[in-house]
Amino acid sequence: MANWYVEEGIGEHRAICLTGGTIAAALVDWPGRLAPGQIDDAVLIARKAGSPRGTVRFPSGEEALASNLPRDASQGASLRMAVTRAAIGEERRTKLAQARPSDVPVCPAPSMVQRLSDHGHTAQTVRQFPDCDWDELFGEAWAGEVTFAGGQLIISPTPAMTLIDIDGTLPPATLALAAVPAIAAALTRFGLSGSIGIDFPTLSAKAERRSVDEALATALNDWPHERTAMNGFGFVQLVARLERPSLLHRIAADRAGAAARHLLRKAERVAEPGAVLLTAHPAMHTAISPDWQAELARRTGREIRCRADPALALESGFAQAVTL
Repeated sequence: MANWYVEEGIGEHRAICLTGGTIAAALVDWPGRLAPGQIDDAVLIARKAGSPRGTVRFPSGEEALASNLPRDASQGASLRMAVTRAAIGEERRTKLAQARPSDVPVCPAPSMVQRLSDHGHTAQTVRQFPDCDWDELFGEAWAGEVTFAGGQLIISPTPAMTLIDIDGTLPPATLALAAVPAIAAALTRFGLSGSIGIDFPTLSAKAERRSVDEALATALNDWPHERTAMNGFGFVQLVARLERPSLLHRIAADRAGAAARHLLRKAERVAEPGAVLLTAHPAMHTAISPDWQAELARRTGREIRCRADPALALESGFAQAVTL
């Protein structure tokens, strides 16, 4: 059982589990979309004759892929549906959420605190995380890069799977073993799941491949998954239950939206007196909805001002107090 802290931020709920002041695991939700555990009445809008699968539309207007449909359900029918997977955004497309019929009463998706509690953890909602490396974690996810002694992980979401490439100057067998702890840490820090491919350096000796397999098994002992043994080209595949997108996937699918949420978190923490000025790339200001800006004003009790600066990188927005 682990102790988690939960921030219910503007446009984003985030949770962390700390080990000695360092984030060991993190989860991120963006409220407003279908989420696992949500149960609602939806309308069947598409189905091929005789197929147990189709597409349903929920009251919010969001669509989901439906499975296990009743044989007699036809287009236009109202069905009670339970969401089993959130939509997964990618760079060029979005995979729809998934749902299946249910006879359970309508209810919203469980909160982040409730989800963690249901898995046996303790969780508490806080206004602000204890001192930790959240900004560093966000920076790693933004770049898709994790540095470790002797090398680097390059993590890339693709339509088929999340790919982890290992680069470095160490001898191949040494590099592969050195990467294992960094891989295990990245999986939980980014909240990764689903199909994950790891491209280790090619190891010609079976004994070296076996050594890496054993090290990976030990490092991932507490992370529920299935995996293949390393093949002759150094490739290993992991498969873990996928319910919602990771921080890495959210950033890849909506970089401006992710940067805007990160800026709003910084703005909530401005300590100096005065109005709060948000200086950022124009695309980030476009991503900050009027509702988010109003919520920031409510939370801080301050006037909110915005200044667009096209010269800033998308991720380089900053918040400061001003008295002008």
